[in-house]
Amino acid sequence: MKKLLLLSLLFFSVSVSAQKRELFEFKKNMPVYCDELIKDMTYPLAWGNAPQKNFKKWKKAARAKVLECMMTPPAPPVNGFELKVLDEEQRNGYKARKLEFQLSKYYKVRAYLLVPDAPGKHPAINLLHDHGAHLFIGKEKMIRPFHEDSTVMKDAEEWQDVVYGGQFWGDFLAQHGFVVFSADAPAWGERGRAEGVDRSKYDIMAGNMMMYGRDLSAFMTYDDMATTELLASLPEVDAERIGCAGCSMGAYRAWMLGALSDKIKAMAAVCWMVTSDVQLTLNYGRSENGGFANCIPALRQYLDYPHIASLACPKPALFINGSQDKLFPVPGAEKAFKIMHDVWDSQHASEQLITELWDMPHGCPPDAQQRVLTFFQKTLLGK
Repeated sequence: MKKLLLLSLLFFSVSVSAQKRELFEFKKNMPVYCDELIKDMTYPLAWGNAPQKNFKKWKKAARAKVLECMMTPPAPPVNGFELKVLDEEQRNGYKARKLEFQLSKYYKVRAYLLVPDAPGKHPAINLLHDHGAHLFIGKEKMIRPFHEDSTVMKDAEEWQDVVYGGQFWGDFLAQHGFVVFSADAPAWGERGRAEGVDRSKYDIMAGNMMMYGRDLSAFMTYDDMATTELLASLPEVDAERIGCAGCSMGAYRAWMLGALSDKIKAMAAVCWMVTSDVQLTLNYGRSENGGFANCIPALRQYLDYPHIASLACPKPALFINGSQDKLFPVPGAEKAFKIMHDVWDSQHASEQLITELWDMPHGCPPDAQQRVLTFFQKTLLGK
């Protein structure tokens, strides 16, 4: 009987997977009327569209709307961060530390910190890891992990070859005099599933979070804001010279953080900028468009991605996109760049925004890391 039931269920699942109706409303996981929806996205709170013409007042109102759409933040820790150093090792001109701290009332988080050997306070970078549909490692994508876990080390080294040209970005920055911090985002690394990595479960977890009145993507940004506060409190860090950077989802995290945190003085984003009309259409042959990793409910009713990034104006900002990047088509990147330039230009801060389109696919190879280093040396070190 049990065997018959299992065979029936198997037959049913195979049959259902092949079932199609003559009429349908979704294609490639997008509504067939997506372009009509795009026409109705007028972004009434964007700078230039909003009735508020005072830039500082506009920033305050627009930032408040972003935070409102991000829903309820995680409750802060009861007794502060309660920071602990779990391990430390000497590297080439800097020390690597493994940290553990109470990031909210609900959860502890582990992170890596790199501190140059030179005495005194240093400029610092909150280095934000990518998505890559690879959740087994997070912070270890940015900073070479400690040696006690060979599986993690092997995975991290292989990931460097795929995305970063074989170079750990965080260690590269630390060798040039920056304190570097990197923590796992929710669902990555040591904040993953007890049952093990399964990319297909990410959207289910995000949906469950929404049932609690919370947003998983927003928690990622709230956590990035909180870790920047922690970074600013460290004795080795010059709190007036903190930047943030990332590639792919890390780039999204970087400009979100730069837009929402006054602690961030400069930001660099590699391979994540686009406009929603290009991202959410069927016209570019993409098989994946939006996703829960950057889903803030209702926000598109008010602001598009470059409008939110423009909340960072007039801070120094560097955006690099790839002309061969299939995730972010060039027309969307160029349109977003123009929107941001119009904002920085309107505030007489044109020289503070740098947008570049490189002949490269999605990723952050060593030459892009060098470009970001040069940017931070100018903006945070004054070189």
